[in-house]
Amino acid sequence: MTRLGWLRLGVVAALIGLLEALCRMGAIGRLTMIPPSDMAVALVKLLQDPKMLRHIGETLRNVAVALVLALAFGFVAGVVIRALPRLRRALEPLLATWYAVPFFMFYPLLIVIFGLGDLPVIMVGFLFAVVAMIVATLNGLDRVPRVLGKVARVHRLNGAARALLIDLPCAAPYLLTGAKLALAYSFIGVIASEFIMSGSGLGHEIAFAYNNFDNRTMYGLMLLVIVLVTAANMALHVYEQRQLRKRSRG
Repeated sequence: MTRLGWLRLGVVAALIGLLEALCRMGAIGRLTMIPPSDMAVALVKLLQDPKMLRHIGETLRNVAVALVLALAFGFVAGVVIRALPRLRRALEPLLATWYAVPFFMFYPLLIVIFGLGDLPVIMVGFLFAVVAMIVATLNGLDRVPRVLGKVARVHRLNGAARALLIDLPCAAPYLLTGAKLALAYSFIGVIASEFIMSGSGLGHEIAFAYNNFDNRTMYGLMLLVIVLVTAANMALHVYEQRQLRKRSRG
């Protein structure tokens, strides 16, 4: 681990320690927040409950489906939009203001279209994540050096060969940035949807625990979400940094 990595770890550990101390000393009431160590204990107990594991599995499945759809559709849409300059100029204002749209006001319409179940939840996660991937694809392809296009023409590469050998490797760091954002937005969209659109899943269980003043369950599940998203993003971040180093050396 680099010095910067250790510094980040130290800052996070210090903040957790401070929060633990404030909770233990009563500066933060237990009705407001429980100590981080109690959250960890509660999470361990929740992971031993088969019913809770089903809720966790359902949420992770919905997030995975929303993420895969967002990555695939976002990449294809980004390629198409970049190939059509007029379409890009028309869509860029919409892409820039996409996250100002309150998607949850459409949940009654989504339920009417897709019915009750997982599909409306997945669609909200998809809508949250897809634009991040579209924008990342546009940024990545825009930053492919023009000289490499000349190299492709000299070697008489067709479109597929150029995409696999030149465009995708050059755009990979930016695509990974889009994947990180899409992952976070998929979690946000799915879990937030489960608060109001589902009778199961992590979001539903967190909301149920909140309404019943069950802080141990609520904070235990919140800790689980934080750990999952952080671990996945850190793995993508490490791979992204490797790609950037390879590109800088190239």
